[in-house]
Amino acid sequence: MGEPEALDALDAAMKAYGRGQGVWPTMHVKDRIECMEKFVTQMETKRAEIVKLLMWEIGKSLPDSEKEFDRTVDYIYDTLEEYKQLDRNSAKFQKHDGVYAHIKRGPLGVVLCLGPYNYPLNETFALLIPAIIMGNTAIFKPAKHGVLLITPLLEAFQNSFPKGVINILFGRGRAVAAPIMQTGKVDVLALIGNSKSANALQNQHPKSNRLRLVLGLEAKNPAIILPDADMKLTINEVVAGTTSFNGQRCTALKVVYVHDAISENFLKDFSEAVDSLKFGNPWDERVKLTPLPEPNKPDYIQELIDDALAKGAKIMNKKGGQRFENYIWPAVLYPVTKDMRVYQEEQFGPVIPVLSFSDIEEPLDDMAESNYGQQVSLFGKDVYALAPLIDTLVNLVCRVNLNSSCQRGPDVYPFTGRKRFGTSYSQRSRCLALFLHTYVCRL
Repeated sequence: MGEPEALDALDAAMKAYGRGQGVWPTMHVKDRIECMEKFVTQMETKRAEIVKLLMWEIGKSLPDSEKEFDRTVDYIYDTLEEYKQLDRNSAKFQKHDGVYAHIKRGPLGVVLCLGPYNYPLNETFALLIPAIIMGNTAIFKPAKHGVLLITPLLEAFQNSFPKGVINILFGRGRAVAAPIMQTGKVDVLALIGNSKSANALQNQHPKSNRLRLVLGLEAKNPAIILPDADMKLTINEVVAGTTSFNGQRCTALKVVYVHDAISENFLKDFSEAVDSLKFGNPWDERVKLTPLPEPNKPDYIQELIDDALAKGAKIMNKKGGQRFENYIWPAVLYPVTKDMRVYQEEQFGPVIPVLSFSDIEEPLDDMAESNYGQQVSLFGKDVYALAPLIDTLVNLVCRVNLNSSCQRGPDVYPFTGRKRFGTSYSQRSRCLALFLHTYVCRL
């Protein structure tokens, strides 16, 4: 689709919102919930088809595709329960300084919703569902990859919500999102992707001072491995953190710091563990590594590897860097230095930079200087060493994972980040609050 279809979708969303007077924003909470329950009931009947399309289009393994679908359904039901509680709380009157007030929350307007390819169902719906349940209308553009799975849901969207509430555009961001933003008629930009896209779209809005932002952007989560770490547990967690879905997750471990005292043993065992992972099609049993959905990703990973090798790093695992038509085997690179691209850039793919340290201040200083601040994984046993470290790390990132890899869930926990990452979008109650404003009726 292109600009004409994009502007038609915007017009439909604006008419449905009706400057806050449309059928959807003025509908009772109970009725909006019934619409959403009708949708999710139909969605559940499409599980097998959507899981199959996830595997075929983005190469996600069968267990992970099933988990993404089930988690999304749970997210919708849990969000509805959160919304009911929000509505109950707002039914109360308050009194202060002799003034009685009824404080409620209302929608913001038209939301432009742009999802990511790595979780094209779950993370996209983590934006879309709270946006519409609160009474906003939405224009939704699926990611470049991860488009097919929306097709089985089109009919459910159509027959569950009033006309114009949800408008789905298939196409490139430049062709459909840019013309919409240039009109200045979008009230909320909800985007999960990279900061370049977010900045470009913000800059095209002529009234950016009133544009609300709900963003989930890139991250460069480190693992810090202390000398007393349980090596078996640590290797299992770091392998999972660096290679799950081929490292194509914002919560993936993208740089590993290991203490000098154990670096040699760690690199040996870790490299063997990475090489032992099974590569294959998403539906193969026990498969861990699958084809990459982005055609240019193997070439990009190769550029990072070549740059690191030219600046003194070595590939520590035997299979590292082996090429297939649509894959490149995870390369464990060591020693990595700060002037290497693989250290500076969010690789979002199968390459694993490893640095050693002798003083804990080294990784802490690097994290303080970094543009990223989502999460960290900390591995060790000594509580007297860990406790003060945690106190420091919580001021550098927004989640500290002790002896476990970084992750997003459970969805009841806050999911946010500092610096370049963006605003919170996944915690249910917080996400609901992002798509509405508060108003007071004074009595």
